[in-house]
Amino acid sequence: MKTRITTSAFAPGKGAVAEYHVMVSVTDPSLSYEEQLDAVLEACKEASRGRTVHFRRFFLSDAANQFPLLREALAAQPQVPTSIVQQAPLDGTRIALWMYCTDPFEAPRGIPTHNGYAHHWSASLVCPGRDSREQMSGIFQKLEQQLQGLSIASDTVRTWIFVRDVDVNYAGVVEGRKDYFNQIGLTADTHYIASTGIEGRAPHCRNLVEMDAYSVKGLRKGQTDYLYAPENLSPTALYGVTFERGTAISYGDRKHVFISGTASIDKKGKVLHAGDPAAQAGRMLDNIEALLHEAGAELGDIGMAIVYLRDPADEPVARRVVEARCPSLNALYVLGPVCRPSWLVEMECIALIPQENPSFPKF
Repeated sequence: MKTRITTSAFAPGKGAVAEYHVMVSVTDPSLSYEEQLDAVLEACKEASRGRTVHFRRFFLSDAANQFPLLREALAAQPQVPTSIVQQAPLDGTRIALWMYCTDPFEAPRGIPTHNGYAHHWSASLVCPGRDSREQMSGIFQKLEQQLQGLSIASDTVRTWIFVRDVDVNYAGVVEGRKDYFNQIGLTADTHYIASTGIEGRAPHCRNLVEMDAYSVKGLRKGQTDYLYAPENLSPTALYGVTFERGTAISYGDRKHVFISGTASIDKKGKVLHAGDPAAQAGRMLDNIEALLHEAGAELGDIGMAIVYLRDPADEPVARRVVEARCPSLNALYVLGPVCRPSWLVEMECIALIPQENPSFPKF
C-alpha cells in the first residue's frame, strides 16, 4: 500500500449521523511527487465513497512547485472546500491530507445541510494587500461576503490562519484581526473565535496570509460555549491577541469541541520549558486536557489533531510524548513554526462526545 489511512468515526447512537475524520499519509517517501499525489487522491476517493465530504486540507512540502499539478488533478473531481498549504509532513513525504466527512447530507447550493443546520467550510481564503495586516483584515471581509448573511461574530466557530514567515508577519496578522473584530464588535468583553495562527505558505508568494474557516447557520442561543481553563492558561488578551482557547458547540445528540492551537504556556502568558521539546509537549497536552475537561471531554475523545513543530529534529521526541499520553491519536505531524520562536511544538484538535440535550436539534 502506498498510503496509510487512519479514520476516527463517531456516531452517538443508533440512527445518528456518523462523522469521520480521515488522515492520509504516504508510506514511501522515495516516490515522486506525482506518484504520491495520485496515491493520496485515490485514498481520498476511497475514504469518501458514500459520504458527504465537507472539507479537506492538503499539506504540501513545496506548494509553489506542487500546486499546479494538484490544481489540475482536483479540477476533474467533485468540488469540495479544499485548503492547500505548505506545511511539510514530518515523515519525509511530500503530501498529506486531512478530510472531514459525514453520512450523506443534503447540499442545496453546495452547502451541506441537516436538521436545520447549514455547515459552511471556507478554504484557502486570500486577499491582496500591502502587508499582512491589510491582507488579514481583507480576508475576514471576504469571508463575510462568502457567508451570505451569516454573522462572523455569532456563526463562525473556528478559523485557521496560515502566515508566511510567521516571525516577521504574525504581528500584522494580530493587528489586522483586531481591526476587523473592532469593526464587528468582538472584544474581550464579548468573545472571540477559536483559531490557530501558524507558519504556513499559500501557493502564491504574494499571499502573506491564508485562512480557512468553519461556520454554522442555525445555531441557537446557548449552543456555543467558550473554554478558558484559567488554572492552566492565560486569557489571550493578556498578551495582545484575540482568539478563544477553545469553543464547544452543543447539539441535541453530541458536542463538538474545537481546541485552538495550544502550546507550552502558563496562566500568566509565559512560555514554559524553553528549549525542551519533550517538556513543552507535556505541558501542551496538560493545557489541552484542561480545556477538554471544561467541555466534559477527555484526550481520548479527540477525533483529529495536527501537531506543529518548529524544528523537524524535535519530531521524534514530541511524538513519543504525545503518543504516550494519546496512544490512538489520529494525528498528522507537520512543519509549522509557532507565533513565538521559543514555542517548539503546538497542537490543535477537535473532540467529539455524545450528549443528550433536547433543547437543541440533533446534529
